[in-house]
Parts: sequence; structure tokens; C-alpha cells
Amino acid sequence: MTRQNLALVDVLAQIKDFRQSSGKRYGLVAILSLAVAAMLCGYKSYSAIAQWGNNYGQKLAQALGFKDGKTPCAATFYNVFCRLDKQDVEQKLGAWAESLQRQSQADDYCEATSVDGKSLRGSRKQGATAAHLLSAVGHRLGLTLFQVAVEEKTNEIGAVGELLAGLILKGKVITVDALLTQQEVAQSILDRDGDYVMMVKANQPGLLSQVEGAIEGVAFYREQPAVAETLDYGHGRIEERKIIATSVLADQGVWPGLKQAFKIERRVIQQKSGKQSDEEVFGITSLTRERAGADVLLQIVREHWTIENKSHWVRDVIFGEDHSQVRRGSLPQVMAALRNTAIGLMRADGENSVASACRRFAAQPLLALALIGINTTSGEN
Repeated sequence: MTRQNLALVDVLAQIKDFRQSSGKRYGLVAILSLAVAAMLCGYKSYSAIAQWGNNYGQKLAQALGFKDGKTPCAATFYNVFCRLDKQDVEQKLGAWAESLQRQSQADDYCEATSVDGKSLRGSRKQGATAAHLLSAVGHRLGLTLFQVAVEEKTNEIGAVGELLAGLILKGKVITVDALLTQQEVAQSILDRDGDYVMMVKANQPGLLSQVEGAIEGVAFYREQPAVAETLDYGHGRIEERKIIATSVLADQGVWPGLKQAFKIERRVIQQKSGKQSDEEVFGITSLTRERAGADVLLQIVREHWTIENKSHWVRDVIFGEDHSQVRRGSLPQVMAALRNTAIGLMRADGENSVASACRRFAAQPLLALALIGINTTSGEN
């Protein structure tokens, strides 16, 4: 990625500042830049972010935009993050992540995005009213493209419309688990020139019965099923996957835009004990066989869990998100958005291990500023 593509500081400067000009000691872009830089170095909470800022001298503070060379205390971060417009923060940072993903996309790549939810468990225990976030994460780079809060009295189905409205869907493939396999969700994706891959389980019994019947009866149809298999070794186990896909339900009015139905058989063998486990799952997609053959469909379904491995796991294990107990105002979601941004910066810069990248940035904090797009040679943004 080029430096121009990673000029996050210019995006942070577009976020609306709710404060009056008079009496405002620190600029919002400087506060947000410091927060992201500290997170790049592995600092997790708003109090730790404030400590990070105080650990370095005037040169770094001035480069961040603190003209007097002094950085804010923890209370300032707390008060500012609580009152920021979280929708504005998400929209600005989501558009930035989308631009990074688009700039690195190959013309022939089937760009897929996972949609899934994650609870901020520590914040929820403290009574935060919107401590469950529904996120969209790109499969290829693991960038969080948008996220919305799910209110206590609703569920992900009620929030998915808002999430999709914040995404560019044209030419994209949206992957969801069975909870979000809803006709309204499928139609909203199709209406904006996107495609879907949806898992089918017992919450849609009629659809599941038809998909199962199409797969079981595939030998009786004139059309040959599409089949692909993978075999992987790692972490002391052997994993076999096989997909069987058919187009026999296409354009039959079974589901909006349905072009293929499929079954995936998965077998995992523990190499040490020889213990074996088997499972099968069913799904549907609006992708035609010409655009997504069996091998591509198998890869897309497998990469749906990118959202767990590249986003949720990193936020919990590396950044301790589930242990955070912030609950006031916009603070939980703003902190989550900034974590997503720090992770996205590292992913877009080619970092495979977020933990090792954090250690490297902690040892060389000027590299963190450079990644944000801050010029540290002149001491100015």
C-alpha cells in the first residue's frame, strides 16, 4: 500500500467535533490520531492511551497536532469519546476502509464481506444499552467496513438494514449465517446490485427442506451437480471439505434471486487420537455458476469466518475488548471503531500478526505515526 492510501489523519479530520471553539484546548484530529497511534502500539483503554501520550516528548506530541507539546489526560479522552457522534465516526472510518479495500482489489476477484455480530461483554455487564455490534468485515483484508449498534430490545435482524445501508454493495458478495437468512435481507442486497451467500438451517424450515431435497435428488436431474473438495493439514488435524452445488432451484420462486443451492460436508480428523467428527451444512446463493463455481463457493463459505479470526478474535485477545467495562454514551462503540481502524491499518500494510506488529510499533512509535499519515520529519501533520 502507498502512503497516500493510508492517510488516515485526513479522514480523522473530517469527523465532526461537537465542542464549541472557545475554551477548546485540544483539536479533535489530534486526540483521535493519538488514540489510533497508541492502539497500534498495543495500548487498549482510554486511560492507557493517555499514558502513551505522556510517555514521549514534545516532538511526538507536536507531530500529532498538540501545538504546546502537551497531550490530554484520561478524562479528556473519556469525555470526548462519550459525546462523539458514533454514526459519523463509523461512516467516516467505514468509507476509508472501503477505499483501502477497493484500491487493492483485483479485477477478477469475487469480493466478499462477512456480516456477523459481536457483544462487548464487559460493557454489557456494566449496563451499556447498545453493547452488541453488528459488523461487516471484508474477507480478503479483514477490514471492518461498517458496524452498527444493536439495541437491547431488538436483534441483529432489526439492525441489518441499517448496516447494509452503510455499505457499497454493487459487485460485492455478502455472507451471513443462518440467523440473517431472511427474504428481506436477500432482497435488499439484490436491490443494490449485490449478491449473497446465506447459510440455511432450521429457522427457515421450508427453505431448508427444499434445499435438502434439491441436493438429495440431484442424481435425478439432467443438470450435473458442481463438486469441489479441499484437504488441509494443520494444528494437529486433517480437515476435509466437499461441496455439492446445483442450479435446479434457480428462478423457481423459492427465494429472492436464488441461483444455486449447496451442501458442504466437513470432516475433521485429530491426527494424534484419530478421533473424527463430521458435519454438513446447507446454503443458498444469488451467484450464478458462471461467476462462482463450486470451488469459489467453498472458499467464500469458509472465509465467512474471517470476521471471527481476523476481527473479533484480535479485538478480544490482543486488545482485551471483552474486558473493557466502558458503558457511557458513545464510548463503547467509538473505542471499538478505533480498534477496528488500528487493525485495518496493520492489515492493509501487510501485517499478518497483529500482536507482533503492536510490539514493533511500541518499540518505534514514529512508525505508528507514519502509518497514520503523519509527517514526523517536520513536526507537523
